[in-house]
Amino acid sequence: MTLPVWILTGPTACGKTDIAIKIAEKSDAEIISADSMLVYRGMDIGTEKPSLAIRSKIPHHLIDIVDPWEEYSVGRYVKDFEAIANTLYQRGKPFIVVGGTALYLKAIMDGLFEGPDADWEYRDYLKSISVERGPNALYKMLTDIDPETASKLHFNDQKRVIRALEVIKKAGRGISSFQTQFGHKNPKYNCTIVAIEYDRNILYNRIETRVDRMLARGLIDEVRTLLNNPLGLSKQASQALGYKEIIDFFNEKYTLFEATDIIKRRTRRFAKRQMTWFRSFSNIHWIYAHPEDEVTRISKKVLDWLTGRKNLEQEHRDQKLNR
Repeated sequence: MTLPVWILTGPTACGKTDIAIKIAEKSDAEIISADSMLVYRGMDIGTEKPSLAIRSKIPHHLIDIVDPWEEYSVGRYVKDFEAIANTLYQRGKPFIVVGGTALYLKAIMDGLFEGPDADWEYRDYLKSISVERGPNALYKMLTDIDPETASKLHFNDQKRVIRALEVIKKAGRGISSFQTQFGHKNPKYNCTIVAIEYDRNILYNRIETRVDRMLARGLIDEVRTLLNNPLGLSKQASQALGYKEIIDFFNEKYTLFEATDIIKRRTRRFAKRQMTWFRSFSNIHWIYAHPEDEVTRISKKVLDWLTGRKNLEQEHRDQKLNR
């Protein structure tokens, strides 16, 4: 059985959440999050999590499912997603997957590379090498050990280079030696994916507005509350955009002005990386948004593509032209 899956994605601050809510209202659909930080309870402001009022009207899944001191892996996400998607499908309930965590989306569409668990201590060690000797040092290490994997990566893609080295250390063999379905279409799902795109300068302005809004809503107090819990934050949660910089502010590494500027700068870089990821996805349809576009208007465009109405209209136009 192949499940039909609607996916809405795009870079941070492109308005995915509001658009998805409008689509859910129009189509009586439920929402499955594909955001690696929305899984954490108590991390609400810095992730701009949908409010409880909205979630009481439109069911959202894979939000607030683990405590902030717990780790949550892509492997666990895939299992949780599969269970929810199957349940909704059996109930005859449409759903839309919404989020910008590219690895989660990639795992849904192309299957999952079943590698060993993270080794945070080793990752920190590798990062220290990169800081001392530059990113080329790690890339050379990988090239010497697993040239096939290295040939597929850019030397500046430190996250994936580090992961590749970590797999070698823990598994005793390179990622390229694993026989998996990763990188091929996942036979479990028939995915229709739409992404929102803004002009870069407009998106950057939206990011700055979003960061200012999070701070005005109480991000500093939220981070303080999380840190006051004796169990603290997991490595993953403490590295989240916005949270990491406020933690550094508390540790007097930055002033609040500096921390705010760094959050904005890092968020812009993150959005750029997201776009690179999304552009590598096959069969993705981009909807270009304008500043004056209303959420209702964009949501209609997205829903038309997800349901195939836009494709049918295009086919009819093509048939008329060919007559």
